[in-house]
Amino acid sequence: MTQGGAARRTVLGAAVLAAGTGITGLTAGTAAAADDRSDSGHGDGGHDGGYRDLPVPLVIGHRGASGYRPEHTLGSYQLALDLGADVIEQDLVPTKDGHLVCRHENEIGGTTDVADHPEFAGRRTTKTVDGVSVTGWFTEDFTLAELKTLRAKERIPAVRQRNTLYDGHWAVPTFEEVLRWANREGRRRDKRVWLHVETKHPTYFRGLGLGLEEPLAKLLRRYGRDGRDAAVFLQSFEPSSIQRLSRLVSAPRVVLLSAANTRPWDFETAKDPRTVADLVKPEGLKWIAGFAQGIGPTLDLIVPRDAAGKLGTPTTLVRDAHAKGLVLHPYTARNENSFLPAEYRKGTDPAAYGDAFGAFKKYFELGVDGIFTDNPDTGLLAAEAFRPGRGVNR
Repeated sequence: MTQGGAARRTVLGAAVLAAGTGITGLTAGTAAAADDRSDSGHGDGGHDGGYRDLPVPLVIGHRGASGYRPEHTLGSYQLALDLGADVIEQDLVPTKDGHLVCRHENEIGGTTDVADHPEFAGRRTTKTVDGVSVTGWFTEDFTLAELKTLRAKERIPAVRQRNTLYDGHWAVPTFEEVLRWANREGRRRDKRVWLHVETKHPTYFRGLGLGLEEPLAKLLRRYGRDGRDAAVFLQSFEPSSIQRLSRLVSAPRVVLLSAANTRPWDFETAKDPRTVADLVKPEGLKWIAGFAQGIGPTLDLIVPRDAAGKLGTPTTLVRDAHAKGLVLHPYTARNENSFLPAEYRKGTDPAAYGDAFGAFKKYFELGVDGIFTDNPDTGLLAAEAFRPGRGVNR
């Protein structure tokens, strides 16, 4: 039985302390690092079943437990795991010297203290990333050694002011460090730690000579997470990245889907006229099923919102995707009013918690297979009622 939210909250302090001491000891070439490497998959807790054996609906810690700790830090990942998340997400971008690090975006002005480092003032620049002009500091302009001098901080302090307490506690982790951490935790718990790994802006980075898929596949093979039953999902908003990964490793793959009127950036560059609206039709889903095992749609593709922010009539996406054998991992459920559908908000404070359980219930009733959430404890407590053998009115 999964622990309830109240019980999980008792581990918050221990989790952050444990994670806080973990990153400083992670250096390549040490005996401890060698012990953290998987041998034929045993490092992540043994040969359990594949993704079809995971709980349904499963709860994916979005960037870790980013509702409580600065995102994409070992502290956030550790807390998500200790709260009971079934799967924990990483977003990958490269450094100048080709290392994969965990950041939601390659622009790091909002998630690190880089602006406080005068030695990097000259690195601030403006770039066009996937057709959008962005000003700031970019991972691809830093070596890993330089990036490791920075400290992570809360991305949205206006909404999550309490999270700023943890600013500066963690460095930016490499994906290899996360794999070592996951394998250690898997052995300690005698249970595999599942990851959900996204390639960010893969076409953009390939154009810079920093392709993501090959180094990612190399790391997955090194740490025993490249097989059909590997404890990892690979995800991307660019279908061609998932197609490329399908030729490199056999791990389960998910195509992420943004707003219906948008086009994946690789479609833009290839002059493919299809939009996301085309991909969520039965024919588009059939095409995706040819190289992926699931989709990760925005929640609005499952239940659109009206002009007032209220939920409208559900689409047929859940039914249509399941008919093609695809699982659905929509994104992103959060507790704060500013992110909730209008009918689930409470009061006028955008940072206050609304009726998150009501929102979770709506999506779970529609039959999604999992959900990304910044608040894994809330998601798990909501999911318990919908898992096999659990009554929704218990």
